[in-house]
Amino acid sequence: MCFFSPHLSPLFSFRCLSVGVGALDSEGDTRPSALGRLGHTASLQRGGSLRTPRPSTWRSETPQQVQFVEKLSDVVIGQLPNFWKLWISYVNGSLFSETGEKSGQVEKSKKNARQRQNDFKKMIEEMTNRLVNLVRGALLPTTLSQGDLSLYGGWENKTELTGAWLTQIIHTVRACHEAMSALEIPNDLLQVIQDLLLDLRVHCLIVTLLHTTEDVKRLAEKEDWVVDNEGITSLPSQFEQCMILMLLSLKEPMEIKQGEMNVLQIDQVQDQATELSVGIMKVFINCLEHLSTKSDGDIDASHNISVDLSSPVRFSGIHEGFSPTSEQRLLIILSNCHYLEKHTFLNLANYFEKHGLTGTEKITQVSMDAVRGLDRKLFEAYIERRADPIAGSLEPGIYAGYFDWRDCQTPTGVRNYLKEALVSIITVHAEVFTVSKDLVPRVLSKIVESVADEMCRLMQCVSSFSKNGALQARLELCALRDAIGAYLNSESNASFKLALDVLPQLHSGADKKLLEELLNKFKSSMQLQLTCFQPSCIQPVKR
Repeated sequence: MCFFSPHLSPLFSFRCLSVGVGALDSEGDTRPSALGRLGHTASLQRGGSLRTPRPSTWRSETPQQVQFVEKLSDVVIGQLPNFWKLWISYVNGSLFSETGEKSGQVEKSKKNARQRQNDFKKMIEEMTNRLVNLVRGALLPTTLSQGDLSLYGGWENKTELTGAWLTQIIHTVRACHEAMSALEIPNDLLQVIQDLLLDLRVHCLIVTLLHTTEDVKRLAEKEDWVVDNEGITSLPSQFEQCMILMLLSLKEPMEIKQGEMNVLQIDQVQDQATELSVGIMKVFINCLEHLSTKSDGDIDASHNISVDLSSPVRFSGIHEGFSPTSEQRLLIILSNCHYLEKHTFLNLANYFEKHGLTGTEKITQVSMDAVRGLDRKLFEAYIERRADPIAGSLEPGIYAGYFDWRDCQTPTGVRNYLKEALVSIITVHAEVFTVSKDLVPRVLSKIVESVADEMCRLMQCVSSFSKNGALQARLELCALRDAIGAYLNSESNASFKLALDVLPQLHSGADKKLLEELLNKFKSSMQLQLTCFQPSCIQPVKR
């Protein structure tokens, strides 16, 4: 039992706190946790003893720093109310009147107590400073001076706590602060605890953002390449969920309690939080890029696209154990990028604003720029892989069998090289449509543009055409243009016009009639294959 007297040493508070700290490592701890005490202020004012039994697994599952802070808080809010009650009894004289002191002695003691106000204030101040320094040593050692670090440090080898554990610690320190405030201890004596809370909240914010960055890096490992009806995998949803969980986890530490400030309005914290949030977005974009270039040893990326047309695997839908080709990876990531830009990043911007996170505009803009940059890169890579082989097959096909534009027979139909090129374009259409029908116009337009440009180049390289040669060339250019007309853009239209302008004009009515008949024959014979190029026939794939 501690006896209060006029000669009470300021070290009383140190002894009370030191006794508790010395017992922090005892295995049989039965003191109540500081958590949950916000609703028991009245009991604390009376110096009551609160006991909330901890679960049996508490010691094994809870990090030592968390245990340390909770037990430390238990010591303070378990002993300080009695200490405070003893001081109040000493000041108002009730302590002496209860022991039968004479009224003269009571007044003398009261006067002496009033003269010792500064001594008591120093004891409270020293106790709160020691409490704060012990917590800083365990969690925020870089905020201590070198001298204090040697006294209160020693936690260097401990694992860094997650945001969830830091949130629990913030909850505990807040409970401790509120319990002390309830005793009407002057605010200036408790300011060091408020400063500690501010630093803990900032630390929790930064740690949570950093840990989320690591979580996002690992999302790539969860990609299963299963595409839904919108043409996306679960990855964008997983990323959005990860960010939402992060924001929800920050709700309590970022909440502004009485006497606290909004940490997100501190310029330095704002800047750091914004940069880390931008970093999370960039990390996810990098994950997508890594996935797009990932290759499996059992995938032959060099196979001929036309071979796959008859393969049921390509059109059987995404199934368990599905291992996409490198081109399919590009398409799937492209589809995901489109979804991120149109939906995910806008959703996250709303969540950021709702939870008070600053720098939302910058975060969104950087994210959009990054995903658009990746989109362009992947799109160009896919077009190069698919368009170049088709365009490259035209010249050998045109001149197969020593064909000569200046010496050829009367046309009897579109030659096989052009039909094969169309079949290859159809195969690209099928590949893209299997992943995302929304990507079809964009991809096919670029493929057609490449093919039209190559046909234009080949026609411009011909030195001269015979009458039959001109008719054959016009037949094939018109057949190609009409077949893929739904995907012509200004560039491909211009290429076809330039190619046709190179050819001698048809003046004979018989030649014009033959051209029309052969075009109709071609469209009729390939009606089934060319149906996919009609936009009105495009229907969603049901899986």
